[in-house]
Amino acid sequence: MTVLLWILGILALPVVIAAVWLTGVFLKELFSPSPPDPDETAVAAEQRGLLPPERQDTEHSAPVPAAWSAALEAARGGDWQPAAALLHANGRDWERRSSIVSLLGTFAAREDGWLTAWQTARPGDPDAAVVRAQGTVHLAWELRGAQRAGSTTREQFDGFHRTLAAAREEIARAAELNPEDPTPYVVEVWVALGLGYPHAEMDKLWAQITTRAPHHFAAHFAALQYWCAKWRGSKRLAAEFAERAAAGAPPGSLLTALPLIAHFEHDDTTDVAVDSTPEMLALVDAGLADAAACAAADPDRPGLAQLRHLLAYYLHLQDRHDAALEQFLLVDGHVDALPWSYRGDPAEYYCRVRNETVGAVAA
Repeated sequence: MTVLLWILGILALPVVIAAVWLTGVFLKELFSPSPPDPDETAVAAEQRGLLPPERQDTEHSAPVPAAWSAALEAARGGDWQPAAALLHANGRDWERRSSIVSLLGTFAAREDGWLTAWQTARPGDPDAAVVRAQGTVHLAWELRGAQRAGSTTREQFDGFHRTLAAAREEIARAAELNPEDPTPYVVEVWVALGLGYPHAEMDKLWAQITTRAPHHFAAHFAALQYWCAKWRGSKRLAAEFAERAAAGAPPGSLLTALPLIAHFEHDDTTDVAVDSTPEMLALVDAGLADAAACAAADPDRPGLAQLRHLLAYYLHLQDRHDAALEQFLLVDGHVDALPWSYRGDPAEYYCRVRNETVGAVAA
């Protein structure tokens, strides 16, 4: 019997080894071989003042400034003048202009009576024109839906392409009314992505942006999507675009987010080792320095929260728990950012990863 048991043990050894190996392969957010108890980490997170999933804002990556909220609320009531005053007061801050236009345009895609009144009262106003262009592009993407091409109907595609084509005329008009403004061209990047501009045409569009605002974060974020394999580029083209942009950007530009996004967009493995290579550690360190420089100069700059969300995620995967928690504490409450926004329930996903970080710090 002893000999028989010994033979059976030898025969079972490969199975045991395979089982042990498989237990080491986790989804990235479950990297720990002994994840902390979810209920305990949720309590620990609450004790630190962190919010539960139901209290996370899934429509914004950071708090909306009070003046922007006030303009949006006035637009809901049909009053366009606070929006007009907000954009006028913003002047040539192109980063914020793009963010304000995106906020107003998103609302205009659902309700545009206030915008029509604005354009009627001021027919040559470039601010109203660019909000109209943004709203039309947003409407096009709403008509398409968020599903992959195989799950999108012909009717959805027809409405999508027809509306994007109409947006091109509105973009051209907005650009003509304010030749120095990069915002119409930033809006057009999403048209280029949707209609499939050839690479040469995208290069010309990109030159229109970078001659006006060479380190515009929202423009780079959108262009990187174009160069990703899932749209009009490839893993190599996306990585090259991201690396060039980050290498040529000054501290505080936030463009160190681009190589992290390019990595995230093309990472199809569950092996967390690819997130802790010397190269990835260096990218995250560069992002931390970039975020610190931006926070010192302009702590409310659009794009800073997106970089912080990415840093929190990758610091978590790299077992740099204290640094990850520091970023989570700075962004908590608003989760419309990568990587969480790619999930069906971004708040749940965000809180699960965040709580694991809290548990690791406590341990």
